[in-house]
Amino acid sequence: MLKNKLILTFFGLICFAYGNTQILKLHAIIDSIKTKHPVVKMYDHEIRSMDEAAKGARSWMPPQIGIGQFMTPYDVRLWHREGDMPGMGSVMISGEQMLPNRKKLDADERYMKAMSSVEKEKKNATLNELVNDAKQFYYDWIILKKKLFILEENEKILDFMIKNAEIRYKNGLEKISAYYKAKAALGEVKNMQLMFESDIKEKRIRINSLMGRNAMTDFDIDTTYFLNSYEALVFDSTLFYTNRSDLKSLDREIDLTILKQETERTALKPQFGIRYDNMIGFGGQPLQYTIMGMVRIPMAKWSSKMNKANIESLKWKSNAIQSQKEMMVNEYSGMAYGMRNELGLKKKQLKLFEGQIIPALRNNYKTMQLGYEQNTEELFMLYDAWEILNMKQLELLELLSQALKLQVTIERIIEKN
Repeated sequence: MLKNKLILTFFGLICFAYGNTQILKLHAIIDSIKTKHPVVKMYDHEIRSMDEAAKGARSWMPPQIGIGQFMTPYDVRLWHREGDMPGMGSVMISGEQMLPNRKKLDADERYMKAMSSVEKEKKNATLNELVNDAKQFYYDWIILKKKLFILEENEKILDFMIKNAEIRYKNGLEKISAYYKAKAALGEVKNMQLMFESDIKEKRIRINSLMGRNAMTDFDIDTTYFLNSYEALVFDSTLFYTNRSDLKSLDREIDLTILKQETERTALKPQFGIRYDNMIGFGGQPLQYTIMGMVRIPMAKWSSKMNKANIESLKWKSNAIQSQKEMMVNEYSGMAYGMRNELGLKKKQLKLFEGQIIPALRNNYKTMQLGYEQNTEELFMLYDAWEILNMKQLELLELLSQALKLQVTIERIIEKN
């Protein structure tokens, strides 16, 4: 009785575990990647770092304060008053402050506030790669599950052939050669099952890692999928400039070069300052002061070379980024049109397989099986009919896998999440 209870309890725990396996849909996986992948936090922290640094863009130059002796003779005796003659020398307290150019502060602030915009687009571009990696793993998992289903059916078919052949062989009604082929095929089916189950575990681990959680967390997937149509989509520069985050990041870099040029130009403008000195004289001298206005003249020929060189350098850098954008758009467009054409071919092949080839071969196998059961066909003919059907079923799944990979590649190119 105790043994039976333990068996029932163990069976109940297994059923409970399998019955409560988490089923994830693709959109849930994508949402988790966008919020929990470590790269999101990395970029968010980098963006926050730049935004915090931008808060100091309007800082002034620090004031300078000094104290010391002013026009003081080395002979200490001359410091003191003698009769009507006051002493010589004084102690000077000095303060200086440069007043920043308002236009320069504005330009610096615009530039520093725009710096994080590049990282924001880079973050989106990285997420596009991660999301489409997850899509590929997800679709690969679907194909593997479909292959396992076919293998389960094959196992039943081969088991039927082997058991039937054993009975017929004992009664002298069957040749042994086809029997051994079926036995070998059954072993190959079990070997493939092990391989596919291992591949599914690998996909689960990869998806868990992308979701930013324990790689060994158990879950299953919803096997629903769709083959989208892109026939009406025009893969032109407008589409890519609108969708692609890496191209947007290049736009932001161009904006930064323009803003940086402006900061270099404002650096050529004069900068004003003020200086105040207060002298406390020795030996009865009166209090004295000096107040001066100052101006820095960076536009002088000998002091403006670096700024002018930077402005010219940034102009050519902007042109280089623009050319890079055009090159990338041209490459994306060619790839997308090529992938769409290939996807169209795969869809037609899938339709042909599903509508004609597989049904015909399945009917052929059923006919052979009926003939075998009625002793009008031999085992090797039934085996050949099954082998061709199995090969074409796996070929169909391979076509589906290729079609889904093409779809993921197109969505990666147009950044469709």
